[in-house]
Amino acid sequence: MKEDFVAYLGEPQFRLAGPADAEAVANLHADSWRRHYRGAYSDAFLDGDVVADRLAVWTDRLREPDPRRCTILAEDGSLVGFAHTVFDDDPRWGALLDNLHVADGHQRRGIGSRLLALTGEAVIARPEGTGLYLWVLEQNVAAQAFYQAGGGRCTGRGLVSPPGGIASRLTGSPAKLRYAWPEPTVLFERSRARRQLEGAGLEG
Repeated sequence: MKEDFVAYLGEPQFRLAGPADAEAVANLHADSWRRHYRGAYSDAFLDGDVVADRLAVWTDRLREPDPRRCTILAEDGSLVGFAHTVFDDDPRWGALLDNLHVADGHQRRGIGSRLLALTGEAVIARPEGTGLYLWVLEQNVAAQAFYQAGGGRCTGRGLVSPPGGIASRLTGSPAKLRYAWPEPTVLFERSRARRQLEGAGLEG
């Protein structure tokens, strides 16, 4: 994906992240973890160091452009969602969609679907033409339903790695599920079809 890539799909706007976005992304990421990862991540971590941890991660990730990674932001006055992908992560499954989060109060607006579609386009645009996959908490059944609706299929199960490699940040031994899209074109094809229906007034 080119660095000047911008997609405008009504509202919100979508663009690539830069160094100045690290704090906003970290805050949204931390808030999403607090809302959806409780029970898998420890309360002490979520109520304590999570913001500082995410700020350190995102400051490092966004410090300089990296052709091996892509972070797409959704903005509607402020940051309302983001997707972070690592290209060529796995020889079998392809690019890893490492993070996809939508701000509280902005779900069910199609933001997650559009971020998925743009991620699929970014993967397809690369000369390697790989698949796309992600990991989702086993306890997060709502996210699983979203990925299934987007054409993803569950292809494996594993144990969650603790944030920052610190075991005490986990509660017990939470599990995660792998969802994969061998052909990421399905993501933006579905998104395009949905926008056409919305434009024709066929979806509420």
